[in-house]
Amino acid sequence: MTENRPEDVRAAVAQYVTALHRAYLAQADTFAPAVRGAMPLLAGGPPVTVAAVGVRNLHLLATREGLGPLRGQEVEVDGSLDGLGWTLRFYDPVVVPALGTLDETAGPAYDGVKTALGISTVVYHVVAQPGSGLTPHHAGHVGSGLASGHSAAARDFETIRSRVRGREHLVDELAGAAHAGLPRAQALLAKEIAPHNAGVAAAAESLDPDSIRKALLASVGGRSDWRPPS
Repeated sequence: MTENRPEDVRAAVAQYVTALHRAYLAQADTFAPAVRGAMPLLAGGPPVTVAAVGVRNLHLLATREGLGPLRGQEVEVDGSLDGLGWTLRFYDPVVVPALGTLDETAGPAYDGVKTALGISTVVYHVVAQPGSGLTPHHAGHVGSGLASGHSAAARDFETIRSRVRGREHLVDELAGAAHAGLPRAQALLAKEIAPHNAGVAAAAESLDPDSIRKALLASVGGRSDWRPPS
């Protein structure tokens, strides 16, 4: 069986990323303008770079951190859709030797890949299975799911912000930490916003961003049927 040429693999990954972003934009178009504007991939800021990292799994990390000029065998491809632009860059153990030390037999090495690239903040980090999993259809599901999650987070943060008078700046920092993919910062900020809530404290221990946000939202009464205390 003939192996796929590197340029064919790169083309397939580029198509996958484009399909993911197309689905993200299509889902975002169903939301109100302010919600769209708060979604991490559509919010203003430095340009988006998507790092395609090939180890045992294929990692796709979107970040607004600069990755510097191309070096050695690094390759990049520019992409754009409806006002969203990005640069796709490819990495493997030949380009970044530290990737060759990662063991993914038990599952994707999310933190290890970020560390190898020196990336601390991400807009998204997804894993695609090479081969049959690298299809536009699969990318569409991933992109729609990302957009739904990002929009829910934007609405949750706005609700929380409206109910914690005097601590709005902490919620803004929390939203920024969530957009940047910094779970420890989110945990610390959530506990500062609701220091006496057991549910928030438990969620913070888990370092799971969704659990932290949902616990904090619950601590201020949830989204519906809430009235400020008299």
